[in-house]
Amino acid sequence: MTTETGRVPDLAQVADQLAMHDVLAKHSRGVDRADEAILKSAYWPDATVEYGGFQGSAHEFCAILPAAIAHHARTQHRVTNIAIDQDGDDARVESYVTAYHYTANDDGPDTEMTYLGRYLDTMQKREDVWKISHRQIVMDWNQNVDTTAVWEDPTFDGIARGGRVPDDPLYAFLG
Repeated sequence: MTTETGRVPDLAQVADQLAMHDVLAKHSRGVDRADEAILKSAYWPDATVEYGGFQGSAHEFCAILPAAIAHHARTQHRVTNIAIDQDGDDARVESYVTAYHYTANDDGPDTEMTYLGRYLDTMQKREDVWKISHRQIVMDWNQNVDTTAVWEDPTFDGIARGGRVPDDPLYAFLG
């Protein structure tokens, strides 16, 4: 069921939408930290995904993604423009994603790949918990270039660097 654009949601709908936003944020965290447990927490055990060359069980995908993402020295996924069409305990959610991938190369210049696309998620609420039951990714654009990053610059001295599970500063921050 599609509601009228701009209709003020009731408090239950606001709570549901916040829970769906949390799922999307945790998924990005799981990808960027290469953390299988966080990734799986975004999906129901019976969820499926359509991720290009991988089509099938979301939890199987979550098990192989950390090794695949480790090919990149750093990644960052940003989810925006979240449009939710909710019908009770079911929702269709379109989110825009911008994903940055920094790859260090031993035999040439480091590279940066920027991916712009969308997630088309079917989400379900079961026992008052929202998770993804199906995800399809859609690519709208991408760019691959030699990097312009500067890592050894006094301007950045003392700034913590992002990393993967368990070395990223996030894990110490969360305790």
